[in-house]
Amino acid sequence: MKRRLGLIAAIAAGLMLAPATGNAQQKIRMGVSIPAATHGWAGGLNWHAQQAEKRLEQKYPNLDVIIVTARDVGRQANDLEDLVSVRNIDALVILPFESAPMTDPVREVKKQGKFVTVVDRGLTDPTIQDVYVAGNNPEMGRVSAEFMKEKLGGKGDIVVLRGIPTVIDNQRVDAFMKAIEGTQIKVLGMQYANWNRDDGFKVMQDFLARFPKIDAVWAQDDDIAVGVIEAVKQANRDKELFILGGAGMKDMIKRVMDRDRLVPADVLYPPAMIADAMEITAKHLVEKTPVQKEYVIEATLVTPENAAKYYYPDSPF
Repeated sequence: MKRRLGLIAAIAAGLMLAPATGNAQQKIRMGVSIPAATHGWAGGLNWHAQQAEKRLEQKYPNLDVIIVTARDVGRQANDLEDLVSVRNIDALVILPFESAPMTDPVREVKKQGKFVTVVDRGLTDPTIQDVYVAGNNPEMGRVSAEFMKEKLGGKGDIVVLRGIPTVIDNQRVDAFMKAIEGTQIKVLGMQYANWNRDDGFKVMQDFLARFPKIDAVWAQDDDIAVGVIEAVKQANRDKELFILGGAGMKDMIKRVMDRDRLVPADVLYPPAMIADAMEITAKHLVEKTPVQKEYVIEATLVTPENAAKYYYPDSPF
């Protein structure tokens, strides 16, 4: 069952305001396994996890949150073994480094009777998880397309920079392309930029060299968008187009707040989803609160009118 994350805000508020329950003498351990901060979004993920750890341990004195980070699949699999055999966790919150190779390691955790919450990158066997928390990837593509249709008046020439060849990217792009069907918006080119600033710069340089007229860029991702902005400015073509990224990077949100003509909006795919997952799991562990199987975070369109709500100046992302 899906529940929109208006509920998450309520849960988070409850954690801050409601009195803690449960046996204060019994230590409850929650392991959190996430990728290391190797790029912007992952940096934000780590920051929000650390902020959630502080909030939750203050709220629940009998809760011990153990965060581990990994730079590859092998390290993450080893971390899970350590969390179970050495740290004796009661629950695991995990954003898998990769879906397929992490499925069996998470399965082993579940076999030990641990509660499992999976975030963002689903396992290849979803029956393993007790809870799944993720952004709405198809909705991210659709919301991006709807904004672009309105901004362009239903016609124009655009380029698209994709992420990496993965299900998440396919869902976003498929929904975007479906939403612009029947319009006069023409996709001049579409290339992978690997959710990477340098690749975004290189791909956009190629597009600028090939196409003398570009009305808009769907960068899909804010890390990519940073590279796109640099390429566009170096080519002195920043007056002819606008760029739409996604994820909620603080620099992009600030541009939207400041009504930057080049970046008029952003679409959320927030790294704060890790905090939502930790809060749901902690509340279930300590207060025995029932949980849904799936929580889907809305792909909110960030505009100058609401940008301040999504601006985290202290976050690295």
